[in-house]
Amino acid sequence: MPALKVATHIDFPAMTRLFQGAAGENRRFLFEHEVYDLLRNLGSETPPRNILLRAGTRPPDEELLSLPGDKVVLKIVSPFIVHKSDVGGVRVVPKQPDRIRSTWRRMMYEVAESYADRIERRPDHAPERYAGLAGDALVSAISQDIRGVLMVQFLPPDSGSFGNELLVGLRATREFGMVLTAGVGGTNTELLAENFRKNRSIISASTELNDGESFFELFRRTVSYRVLTGKARGQKRVVADEQLIECFSAFIQVGNFFSPTRADAPFVIEELEINPFAFQDFMMVPLDGMCRFSERPASFKAPRPVERIDALLHPARIGIIGVSTSRRNFGRVILQNVLAHGFPAENVTVIHPSATEVDGVSCVPSLAALAEPVDLFVVAVAAEGVPQLIEEVMETGKAASVLLIPGGLGETPDSRELARRIMERIDEGHRSGEGPVFLGGNSMGVISHPGHFDTWFIPEEKLPKARGHYHRNSAFISQSGAFMATRMSRAPELDPAYLISIGNQNDLTLGDLMAYFKDHPDMDVVGVYCEGFNDLDGVHFTRAVRQAVLAGKEIVFYKAGRTPEGKTATSSHTASLAGDYTVCESCLTQAGAIVVRSFNQFTELCMLAKGLHGKAIGGNRLAAVSTAGYEAVGMADNISADDFELRMAAFTPSTRERLGRALAACGLGALVEVKNPLDINPAATDALFVEVVEALAADPGVDLAVIGMIPLTPSMSSLAMDLSQNIAERIGDIARQSSKPMVAVVDGGEMYNPFAAMLRERGMPVFRDADRAVRALGLYVQARLGAENLRCRREPGDAGEGC
Repeated sequence: MPALKVATHIDFPAMTRLFQGAAGENRRFLFEHEVYDLLRNLGSETPPRNILLRAGTRPPDEELLSLPGDKVVLKIVSPFIVHKSDVGGVRVVPKQPDRIRSTWRRMMYEVAESYADRIERRPDHAPERYAGLAGDALVSAISQDIRGVLMVQFLPPDSGSFGNELLVGLRATREFGMVLTAGVGGTNTELLAENFRKNRSIISASTELNDGESFFELFRRTVSYRVLTGKARGQKRVVADEQLIECFSAFIQVGNFFSPTRADAPFVIEELEINPFAFQDFMMVPLDGMCRFSERPASFKAPRPVERIDALLHPARIGIIGVSTSRRNFGRVILQNVLAHGFPAENVTVIHPSATEVDGVSCVPSLAALAEPVDLFVVAVAAEGVPQLIEEVMETGKAASVLLIPGGLGETPDSRELARRIMERIDEGHRSGEGPVFLGGNSMGVISHPGHFDTWFIPEEKLPKARGHYHRNSAFISQSGAFMATRMSRAPELDPAYLISIGNQNDLTLGDLMAYFKDHPDMDVVGVYCEGFNDLDGVHFTRAVRQAVLAGKEIVFYKAGRTPEGKTATSSHTASLAGDYTVCESCLTQAGAIVVRSFNQFTELCMLAKGLHGKAIGGNRLAAVSTAGYEAVGMADNISADDFELRMAAFTPSTRERLGRALAACGLGALVEVKNPLDINPAATDALFVEVVEALAADPGVDLAVIGMIPLTPSMSSLAMDLSQNIAERIGDIARQSSKPMVAVVDGGEMYNPFAAMLRERGMPVFRDADRAVRALGLYVQARLGAENLRCRREPGDAGEGC
């Protein structure tokens, strides 16, 4: 974790004492009045004055009249009633002792009954403490937990209009550590968030990757910012930008100080939420708050020796166990693939109890019998045999890296205990400074073209693979081996240098592999399919992604398992709004990754990143051309979405004149209007098409182009009978030589596959549908522009050079 930047006005020792006091009472939460004390220590100017009216006490009139104003707010105090307004737990009354007392007494009963009724109607949302209770027993349990009522100074906001309340919250997530969330506040926060476009109501971001100013730039895009700053119709500004930046900065610093990733953190803030901040005379007034915390972990897992990943991917010697001599089991297929890929048989050894040779490869009876250590040891035995093998590996020191093929190592509830024991043993080895790195279990294997080996257990006849040794600029990391194999079967043109099935991450994690590839000199693109991160590995992964992007690499990321996490009665607004997928998407997008939402998008964006990596992205001005009107219109219809925005380029006068001359020369001047998108008519000849594409490539007002090539049109030579005249070769050459991104669309049947293949051979990305081409290109361009912005505003200490 980077060094903390601590503002002088934040009193961290006082905050720590608040947590110590609560922990001393065996609490892992702060009451609302303690949250206000926390805000004072954070530097907040206007936490409301308040008095805790404890259950069973009778404060004198003087105490009840001590708060300023002619009204007070009464709030129920219970560790388990989070959404107080929903159960009548917040009431505004005149500041009169009798009214305060009567309302207080009534709330002590009515709130318990209302909360009990809510739980009985939705028992799956009940806190664990009340599980299984009903009727009087439930009401009694709730009543016992009510500590009293908090009497709070009534501070009327400047405006009660829509959007004039702000939510700000911290949450320690299992995968990504501390995350800050801000947006539209109040009781209808979730409803508003569900009905606004993405990132327009609520924004979330990693505290480790942001400061107050960078988070503020994200917040500026929200509806909340527009309302609070008077940019919405009928609204007036109620807060200064500087106040928001100071607020976000303080929350980020507090989040990083009490972070689960900080080894010496005195406590960990699990959740800190202020909902809402209201605004009075340009002051941010917190009207409600909650905070949960925990003790920091006693210890962290030992770091993996990731430098040994290089031995795993580029071994000089390979050992394999689990190879059958009588049938073609997984181990035998792996051995045959290793040899077929060109790895020298004399540098491979099979561990077999009785055989002396298999498929021309020598065998030894045990790991200890190896004449010398191997760089990569492939384990293809049943899961129950893995623990003993790991012991042998540790004791003999015969392997620098181990690939665990077997499943049954943590992916099911029944196998998690076995996986836990294996991971503990591996961790012991790392703590001692010895022992190899392990990839898997449940791994489909690794293909490393630079390492000249293939350990996938997919037979060659089922999935023919490109075996040539030539430069490849991408890597593919996947938790699902099947996802990776099907992508390669359907889109072999992706052809990565490395294909790594990481499996269950019993040792090496996604973060470790990204940390390795971020510094790899030959890898421009890394595609990642993720089903989940180990604890806090999302932080590790996100840091590595940002460093990779700053170094000029492109990361394409797909996250499986995107259903919203369950919303319970004890969930804060922050937890409900910033669920697991939302946090993941936000953190990775802000780190510069291209986050995709479908399998097709993953394939398409990997294709674009691989093919367009060296192209300049000057902006988002798109030129589109086709020989069919439907395709031209379809391109224009898809230039914007929640995740990207393209603009139709305005052709320069010289380009318009050049296109006009070309159309006239083809006899189409009276039929085709020079505009963008350009429908050049099915009668367009190859020569006209080439002239149009060259004109778009030369136009300084065009940043990128989509070239729709309907191969069925009579005038287009698209059947590849004469390669010297085929338009694919000529258009592909223009695209290859242009510094701009240019992609082709070939909307035709299988008979035009050779036509599309010829374009691909010349490095031009090819789509079979125009709408998907524009959407994919829009996502790609948006991400490239965002990455360029990251490089321009890099933090001190970030690798690489700025703009």
